[in-house]
Amino acid sequence: MEKPAVCGGKPVRETKIFYGHQYIDEADIEAVVRVMRSDYLTCGPQIAQLEEKLCQITGAQYAVVCSNGTAALHIACLAAGVGEGDEVITSPLTFAASANCALYCGAKPVFADVNGETYNIDPTAVAAGITSYTKAVVAVDFGGQSVELDELRSICRERGLVLIEDGAHVIGTRYKGKPNGSIADMTTFSFHPVKTVTSGEGGAVLTNSKEYYQKLKLFREHGITREAGLMQYPSHGNWYYEQILLGMNYRMTDIQAALLNSQLDKLPLFSEQRKAIAARYDQAFTGLKGIRLQKENPDSDTTRHLYMIRVLEEELTIGRKEFFEALTAENICGNVHYIPVYFHPYYEQLGYRKGLCPIAEKIYEGIISIPLYYGMTDQDVDDVIRGVTKIAGYFER
Repeated sequence: MEKPAVCGGKPVRETKIFYGHQYIDEADIEAVVRVMRSDYLTCGPQIAQLEEKLCQITGAQYAVVCSNGTAALHIACLAAGVGEGDEVITSPLTFAASANCALYCGAKPVFADVNGETYNIDPTAVAAGITSYTKAVVAVDFGGQSVELDELRSICRERGLVLIEDGAHVIGTRYKGKPNGSIADMTTFSFHPVKTVTSGEGGAVLTNSKEYYQKLKLFREHGITREAGLMQYPSHGNWYYEQILLGMNYRMTDIQAALLNSQLDKLPLFSEQRKAIAARYDQAFTGLKGIRLQKENPDSDTTRHLYMIRVLEEELTIGRKEFFEALTAENICGNVHYIPVYFHPYYEQLGYRKGLCPIAEKIYEGIISIPLYYGMTDQDVDDVIRGVTKIAGYFER
């Protein structure tokens, strides 16, 4: 006998739908197979092709691809000169990597509160958090919506700070008509399978600075170079190379790069579909009692990685936890993005305490990410809308 949903009746769906899912077509598979039949599985031509394509898409002068989005943040901080005793300002409403990248360099993360409507880091809070130890700002484009880049750039330039845009969610978005990836001092991307485009695992750093570009390449590849202008001693022969700093092995394989090269060809389609789904959700949920939506920054032409609803407990007889469970019972499997970074036990051990960023903490109490990805059908979207409205209506005060 079929188990009834939490708020009565049959679930709105017979099968589960998850909050995110990759879309892989035959062109993607063929691209990967070609590489697997070639001479180069790594350190081959696909890497250069991918970096050139990312520059074309974003308008950035340089791109350095790497093993994942966390690695991208790490080498961006290293290229920015972040080190022992420095402070790096970031948002608490993000995945832990946005702050961990500072710790990897021996620096201290400083959390600035977010805008209560857009959920992005608040430039005013960033300015208030700057001290003589501040080296960089890692600004997260939450859910794919661009941060206020003009304001943040102005603050960073005035105070001599490096602006690193954590663009793990943002590829395909434009800020004031310009593609994200070419505006901040450095912008990092992530290509995890739930992102708009994927290489399985993968990341990239985009920049217009040749100095940062050269450092990023070195930090990605053990600190080793074959460029004559960077080496200290005369070459011993064509095989010669030197390690000139301590770097990591954060390389991306040609297999991953081939997949991403193919995925990027579909970015306009992926972006258009995500925008269309978000528009349908906006229409369905705007004004729905018990639900509040993330407000759009008018300067951001957003390709959404995440679509969030915020459960208002004061308007419903249940809270976020119960709403989440009710959605799951309807076979709509959401997620929560994110637990504030300093809530984690590791950060508590470092001395961080709740209450640092009250707006972000309040937002966390209510948010749920609902399904959003290219492969969703109209029926999938209808089912999600039915599920959310059914639960909100059933538990309305």
